[in-house]
Amino acid sequence: MVQKPRDPIILVPYSSSFPRPMAVSLAGRSTIFRAISRSPPSIRRSTASISHGSQDEHGAYSSSTTSPSSTNRSRKMNADRLSSVIDSVNDRKLPPELRGNRNGFRSETEIMNVVERRVWHAMEEGQFEKLPGKGKPLNLSSNPHADPAEDTLYRILKKNGCAPEWVELNKDIRSKIAEWRLALKKSWMFKGGCDDSKWVELSESLKLQLRDLNNMVFRYNIIVPFGRQMFGFKWEKELDRLQEEIQAAK
Repeated sequence: MVQKPRDPIILVPYSSSFPRPMAVSLAGRSTIFRAISRSPPSIRRSTASISHGSQDEHGAYSSSTTSPSSTNRSRKMNADRLSSVIDSVNDRKLPPELRGNRNGFRSETEIMNVVERRVWHAMEEGQFEKLPGKGKPLNLSSNPHADPAEDTLYRILKKNGCAPEWVELNKDIRSKIAEWRLALKKSWMFKGGCDDSKWVELSESLKLQLRDLNNMVFRYNIIVPFGRQMFGFKWEKELDRLQEEIQAAK
């Protein structure tokens, strides 16, 4: 006896209209969809939200959209957590007298007062009496902030009458910028006359020289120790500087 093939089974998610998942054949699927389409708008919206929702661990469906109030509340909670972490980190940097008391001070002056009190207490206890080198002249031959290897190298160069490359380059930059500014002052006399062609020609030459000086400054900033870099030169600022110098001389 040949059995008639059955229609495939489709599981339909349950909602308030269905107490549990039901097995529906292909023949009955069209009937369910027609019933939903004829239902009131509120039921259709509920069904649509379930179809576009997400299923949790218990098999229930929830809408994928979240309300603006819940989003703002989540953002506020994250901001509060970040603020508390920042406060705790800053709290560890404070002296013990100020830890755990965020509202105990309002300005940097009050923090400095706490530091001064601690220094005075240390002086009263005699902690400054047995410092190494007390009463002796300062040793200015070495730089405590410089790298020991570089400091030794500089002292060797100094004994032999030599200087590091960046020192010599600094001297060249200062001497050349002084000569350049003097040439700019002389060329300025040709500006504002009947014929500015001379000024235009000289200014173009001065701009090229200034570019070469900036290249020297760039190289100097690469090889110089940290904290001794210098700014480059700009044409507009040099003109303003020259005009201020001329106005002050009148």
